[in-house]
Amino acid sequence: MQALIIFFAEYFGYILLAFLIFLFLKKRSRLLFVQLAAAAILSRGIITEAIRLLWDRGRPFAENGFAPLVDHPASPSFPSGHAALFFAIAGVVYAHNQKLGLLFFAGALLIGIARVLAGLHYGSDIAGGAAVGITSAFLMVQLSKRIWKNASSS
Repeated sequence: MQALIIFFAEYFGYILLAFLIFLFLKKRSRLLFVQLAAAAILSRGIITEAIRLLWDRGRPFAENGFAPLVDHPASPSFPSGHAALFFAIAGVVYAHNQKLGLLFFAGALLIGIARVLAGLHYGSDIAGGAAVGITSAFLMVQLSKRIWKNASSS
């Protein structure tokens, strides 16, 4: 069971990213690429880090004195950067293909659950990261569609 938790907490995200690269190469959509990049940067690189600057919430293993299943520094845990990133990706994929998007949402959820079970996050860290990611995806999809539409009509 521990090996499965470690796999999903630490490595499964790479499989999702590889599948995403395959999807992008197959579809060759600049709009998809722009939306994915913008949502990832906004969710993981900007919003998550801004929240962490304002709220330095300790990780479960650091606050409760146990060794996590996955080696990790005792950096702030809220919101989960992994959840923010993978839910943002899932949201953008969902905007292009609902069935595939649901698979990405399931993958993001598995990663989040595994990171809780590994002792890296609280459930609320994952929920917060999911909210940041989904919101970022929605905003970037809507904004990029408007920009794309205006650029095309010019």
